[in-house]
Amino acid sequence: MEILVCVKRVPDTSENEIEINKDGTDIERDDLVYSVNEWDNYAVEEAIQIRDKVGGSVTVVTVGDDESEEVLRREMAMGADKGILLSDDAFNGSDGRGIAAILKAEVEKGNYDVIFTGALADDGAGQVGGMLAAMLDYPYASLVNKIDATDDKKINVGREIEGGNQEMNEIALPCVLSIQTGINEPRYVGIRGIRKVASVEIPTHGAGDLGIAADSVGEAGAKVKCTDYFVPEMGEGAEMLEGSTDEILEELVKRLKEKGGIK
Repeated sequence: MEILVCVKRVPDTSENEIEINKDGTDIERDDLVYSVNEWDNYAVEEAIQIRDKVGGSVTVVTVGDDESEEVLRREMAMGADKGILLSDDAFNGSDGRGIAAILKAEVEKGNYDVIFTGALADDGAGQVGGMLAAMLDYPYASLVNKIDATDDKKINVGREIEGGNQEMNEIALPCVLSIQTGINEPRYVGIRGIRKVASVEIPTHGAGDLGIAADSVGEAGAKVKCTDYFVPEMGEGAEMLEGSTDEILEELVKRLKEKGGIK
């Protein structure tokens, strides 16, 4: 099974104190520590496990600048077979639709059975997977937390739905799946693995290689633009109720009734 996994280089929120720049148009990006998007890491692990079970190969792809190559090498050290960097000045400022269009052009250059994305990325919008599937006219499932791949024509996919319930679907190949965290436990990437892929050549494809008109993506083609960033005002904080368990429950019920939460 040939699997393409879309990954993204993002600021590591566990390693950074995120601040808004003076103009309020972006976050301060100087000196930020970057890593692979968490959801994408689960997607790569799932792809590797499927490949090891049924055969085939795993390719990781990202849209970004030269520094984005580091997340490709990190996922190749994890076990992906190949990496592809999609980089061009024309791609700068692309919105979700633009990113999906760039990825679509790369997908059509290959012969993939399944395309994975993380369930969330894109500043939390989680939109690229669905857009990519629509552009390719492929079946799509989001919030995927279980995959049974035993057939070269279809796979069984489990989705997390409302109320903590599980939904199972049979999906024909090729398809696009957006992977949820918790589907697996991503493996540790050691120094030996990183050194092993340090000198592996990673091809870079630009707008010309992909047959994309420069004005159809990037800032010129973006329909959605971020014009303002702000930090929400801090609330007054939580009030801790004291007393025995029965006293706390009685007070909690009382307050909920007063505020109309329960009758």
